[in-house]
Amino acid sequence: MTRFGLVLMLLVLAGCARGGAASPAAGPPWGHTYLSTAVTEQGKPRQLAAGTRIELRFAGGRLVVRAGCNTMQAQAQLEGDWLVVGEMSVTAMACLSPLGEQDVWVATFLGGRPVWRLTGDELVLDGAGISITLLDREIADPDRLLVGAEWTVDTLILSASYVSVSAGASGAGAAASVPAGVRAHLTFTAGGEVTGSGGCNSLGGTYAVDGAKLSFTAVGSTLMACTDERGTVEAVVLGVLRGTVMYAIDANHLTLTAADGNGLRLTTP
Repeated sequence: MTRFGLVLMLLVLAGCARGGAASPAAGPPWGHTYLSTAVTEQGKPRQLAAGTRIELRFAGGRLVVRAGCNTMQAQAQLEGDWLVVGEMSVTAMACLSPLGEQDVWVATFLGGRPVWRLTGDELVLDGAGISITLLDREIADPDRLLVGAEWTVDTLILSASYVSVSAGASGAGAAASVPAGVRAHLTFTAGGEVTGSGGCNSLGGTYAVDGAKLSFTAVGSTLMACTDERGTVEAVVLGVLRGTVMYAIDANHLTLTAADGNGLRLTTP
């Protein structure tokens, strides 16, 4: 465990519940995700690490937190005006400064029973001279439309069976980032066409939407042979774009999941 990870695990113990009547995990903020829009400390703006926002997801009596590096989560409840957060579990990514320090700072703040206030879509947390203002994710970063955007593949979701065949041994499924320099992307038109690249060749075909399902037909590609990483990525992409897949859009992320467990995660600006 990194030094920051060890410090984080020690600090979050301060967040254990300390009596009082707990509010039910129903109604806002429960069931909502909030993204930070402003942070102040002693009345002055506090700058977060470049490219980061504080994300709080209230789900089923648990609070899931992302502050730039690891994902942290804990039991949480609202006791009157206070947000009471229990001991956090933390993923084990090694976080260099300033991301690791920011994780520790956010966990410490949440473990200190901040006062919460919800006005419409805006959530404000105050404590120890710190104020964090957040906005409902659906307002701050709304779901993108499937049609018209160019979706770039950034992650390959590989089923356990695919990993077993590829590695020659049994194992669990895996998520693999697309290698640097390989670009696979898809664009969906209002007329039911899908075009793009699998990472090596251009591709095209048709699709239809049925609820949370996309049905692909006649997806084909040009025939340039790629025996490097581009060919590996393309094999997964073309394998997913066959038949019916489940799809979900969360902000600027699109996930496609095929019946065999393989899938793609894509992003758009």
